[in-house]
Amino acid sequence: MPDNYDDIKHLTRPQYDDLHPMSMHDRAAQFSPFAALVGYDDAVAETARLTDSRAVLTEDEMSELNANLNRLLDSLDKQPEISVTYFVPDEKKSGGKYVDKVGVVRIYDSYSQELVFTDGVRIAVKDMIEMNFIEK
Repeated sequence: MPDNYDDIKHLTRPQYDDLHPMSMHDRAAQFSPFAALVGYDDAVAETARLTDSRAVLTEDEMSELNANLNRLLDSLDKQPEISVTYFVPDEKKSGGKYVDKVGVVRIYDSYSQELVFTDGVRIAVKDMIEMNFIEK
């Protein structure tokens, strides 16, 4: 079977006076892979990321949380240390995650119904699922 390129194998690459030869790096870059769909990998990763749904408290859990909140409001001047589990909504998709916070509550903002910790973190009461006092 004859080789189809026998007629051009002996030829050299053309050289032009007004064009400088391309470097090997630039020639290789022409054939490098590229992302035809920019952002596709990020979109797939975002879709695969799991979120939790917001839990609905039972009446007993809600009563316990209310009792602990009332106890906290009565003892704010003593600056008790508490641990709170609360829901943080996801910014990009439905659902969110539960976060634990341990700290000292500075005040209760009754207008926005939030606990304000000494480090500036604000937690809405509606997002809380559990609150416990840390005994020293």
